[in-house]
Amino acid sequence: MKLLLIDHRHGQSRSLELKGWLRALLSLCLLGTPVGLGYFGYQLASDQNDDSLVFNQQSAENWQKELALQALQLEQLRSKSEQELDALTLKLAKLQARLARLDALGERVAGLANIEEFEADAASSFAAGGLEIGFASDMQDAVVAPTLLASINELEELITERQKQLGIIEGLLIDKRSIEDGLIAGRPIENGWIASPFGRRPDPITGKSSFHTGIDLTTGKSGAQISSVAGGVVTWAGPRSGYGLMVEVNHGNGFTTRYAHSQELFVEVGDLVARNEKLALVGSTGRSTGPHVHFEVYKNGRVVDPAAYIRRTIR
Repeated sequence: MKLLLIDHRHGQSRSLELKGWLRALLSLCLLGTPVGLGYFGYQLASDQNDDSLVFNQQSAENWQKELALQALQLEQLRSKSEQELDALTLKLAKLQARLARLDALGERVAGLANIEEFEADAASSFAAGGLEIGFASDMQDAVVAPTLLASINELEELITERQKQLGIIEGLLIDKRSIEDGLIAGRPIENGWIASPFGRRPDPITGKSSFHTGIDLTTGKSGAQISSVAGGVVTWAGPRSGYGLMVEVNHGNGFTTRYAHSQELFVEVGDLVARNEKLALVGSTGRSTGPHVHFEVYKNGRVVDPAAYIRRTIR
């Protein structure tokens, strides 16, 4: 093999003949370089493709994990939202039932108190049933929840208003009941008759004319129940000169009643008693000729005829 070397600058040329191992080495270099470069490029491209493939697989797995986590979170959120809506629906139903009971109670109490106007105007559309709840879409859920909350708030306001109205009615009833309970009416014993009226009469012991400050009622024997003719506070319970065992009850508004000659007492000073409450048993203690109850009524400190109060009835 000959190599021709040309020098353009000096216009000269030289030839070089390669023999033996030099020619083989040069041939190997000329042929091996392209092959080596090609192999190197192939390996480089292959490595890059492998790295890219690994990266893409990891990315895909990460995305799948992320999507699965988001799907789980969405399902949990949806389940929680449904539970909250169910709770709101249940609360709304309970409030509706409570409002209906309050309205019914208010009308009944108002009737008992003879109050004609009880504002149950808006027992409203709520008492007729609840809202229809569905989960067809996220938009529907977004609309239902505020609607439920608005209904619940409105019901709570109505219930508060009803409670105020019932409080007013209760106050009127208490006042009315207090007045009626303190109103003296009826007899202190049942099935008894008047043995001695109020006013001037012959004294049963001395026979002389005297003023009788009460009415004597009897059943003809001891042991009958003596009851209060009105509500009040016991201001005397015990023996008293001429009265024997006596109970005195202050009913307010200037009224006081006395129940004398009792066999046994069942109340003490300071006790609160209601109308028809048991005070004592008929006896014949003190200045008495037989078992009876001496019944007196005082108005503003002055004794008055009990007959008018005995005939009075509470309606």
